[in-house]
Amino acid sequence: MKLTSLRIITKDIKQSVQFYEKAIGFTAQWYTEDFAELSTNSITIAIGSTRTMKMFGGEQPAESRGQGNIIIEFLVTDVDLEYERIKNLTDHIVQEPTTMPWGNRSLLFRDPDGNLINFFAPVSPEANQKFK
Repeated sequence: MKLTSLRIITKDIKQSVQFYEKAIGFTAQWYTEDFAELSTNSITIAIGSTRTMKMFGGEQPAESRGQGNIIIEFLVTDVDLEYERIKNLTDHIVQEPTTMPWGNRSLLFRDPDGNLINFFAPVSPEANQKFK
């Protein structure tokens, strides 16, 4: 089994796609007005409107509750540089760049739907070894 995609369901797909294009620096491929994908070298971020959930046979569309049960994590080269780049993109910085006890430098913020995003980079020898 191989994880290939993470799908975000949103009420405002245009806003979400624009946010992710700016945050991760990839251009979305739009397939319909309700579905787009941003493909990286390791995973695809799929973004669908709440209307797409009806296609799965559900009566109730998924709701974006923004409670942060999941963190979408991106390995970056320089967390502090990324912070300077995105700090004006969102008003929802949860944690400015901080070195965590397990050896990663981390920046935590929210997308327009309240989903948590972590930009991190290994800084300790142990963490660097893990991500070599």
